[in-house]
Amino acid sequence: MAIFETIRLEKGLYTTGKGFTATLEEIDPSENYIGTELEGLDAYQRQLKRFGIKVAGKGSDTVEKFFKTSDSAALFPEYVSRAVRQGIEENNILPKIVATVTNIDGMDYRTISSNAQEDDLKLNDVAEGETIPETTVKVQDNLVSLKKRGRMLVASYEAIRFQRLDLFTVTLRQIGAYIAKTQLKDAIKVLLEGDGNENAISTQSVANAGALDYSDMVNFWNSFDPYNMSAIIASPNMTAKLLNLTQLRDAAAGLNFHATGKLVTPFGAELFKSSSLEENVLIGLDNTCALEQVQAGGVMTEFDKLIDRQLERAAITTICGFAKIYSGASKALSL
Repeated sequence: MAIFETIRLEKGLYTTGKGFTATLEEIDPSENYIGTELEGLDAYQRQLKRFGIKVAGKGSDTVEKFFKTSDSAALFPEYVSRAVRQGIEENNILPKIVATVTNIDGMDYRTISSNAQEDDLKLNDVAEGETIPETTVKVQDNLVSLKKRGRMLVASYEAIRFQRLDLFTVTLRQIGAYIAKTQLKDAIKVLLEGDGNENAISTQSVANAGALDYSDMVNFWNSFDPYNMSAIIASPNMTAKLLNLTQLRDAAAGLNFHATGKLVTPFGAELFKSSSLEENVLIGLDNTCALEQVQAGGVMTEFDKLIDRQLERAAITTICGFAKIYSGASKALSL
């Protein structure tokens, strides 16, 4: 009998601080299954196979299947977390605008910064005996503000026990989509207002108030030197104004937009539309050095309630915050 078929599943696997799947992997490493029919499955997926639980596709099981035994019931919170994470990933643009993700164990975190001036970014010749120019890196004065975001899953076991898992997954993915949208709003707020360390964004205005011209975008793009404007986040109406610029309405770009829904990339910068921005505003940033995402764990679920079938009020949450790294790596343009 394989190891995965003998593991005792219990609530304690959720309290190790490593996560349910990571803890299972320590007990039952996936590398032991290389060359077998179970290759490619992680420790959690092998447990689903052990209990014959199909969570997606044609013929997916009902929620009730998880609660046939006390061991299989311990898999349910991880199923919920994975479905929510899937919803976050499907609706999340943060990986495309965040330079780095920092995972912490506590609630207090200070990021570092290097607010180099333009002269500091130039690597000039150093004559013999002269002092080499310095780049000062220091810890920020204020803590990164971490916010708890989530949704309360309100449903009794009796109400959902006969629901197919693929349908229930749709609801959980939507919770993930709500979380992703709110985290993006938090990130945009930090980009605009700063992270509490006197690093609010620098805002430029267009030449003709209320109207966006191609020359405005050229000047905006040019102002990023020595950084690279690799991403643009724009309000819906600013997105429309960008797409209507004659210079961005070439045949190839229009064909790609109509065929795939992918927006035009002005000056090579990936364009994202967000209603979290006020009208007539867009943010340009260098996604390699502008923003840091700080999170305390991933998606968390109240496993006690989920395992014990007391689903009336089970919280699904994330704890996340954002900090600016290089202030000059992000700028705003306003009409």
